[in-house]
Amino acid sequence: MTDDENDVELEEFATRMFGLARAGDTERLRAYVEAGVPVNLTNGTGDTLLMLAAYHGHAATVRMLLELGADVERANDRGQRPLAGAVFKKEPEVVRALLDGGASPDAGQPSARDTARMFGNTEFLAWFDA
Repeated sequence: MTDDENDVELEEFATRMFGLARAGDTERLRAYVEAGVPVNLTNGTGDTLLMLAAYHGHAATVRMLLELGADVERANDRGQRPLAGAVFKKEPEVVRALLDGGASPDAGQPSARDTARMFGNTEFLAWFDA
């Protein structure tokens, strides 16, 4: 197999991992991470498995990735963090999971707090101040 073929195969595999995160396929993704896939694997725009799971509303997948050591504060290439994405998408279970995992509502650009203010989400703002 050539280096180019290896690169294509690796890229296809990574794309499948990001698809599992987007789909919330928690147990299959867990098996891959436990077998050696980096828990902080990032795509071409810097989105991690955690960012994709959070943005797509999969609280169980978010909790699993955090259990396995995902960096709750890892920003993508635009400076966005998983918590801000979950706030933007109005995903309370994911927001709670990320806060429980140590996410800061004031980190990133825009921060989760700024995002909640922008959309008038008083529930999340109250959680951030608790």
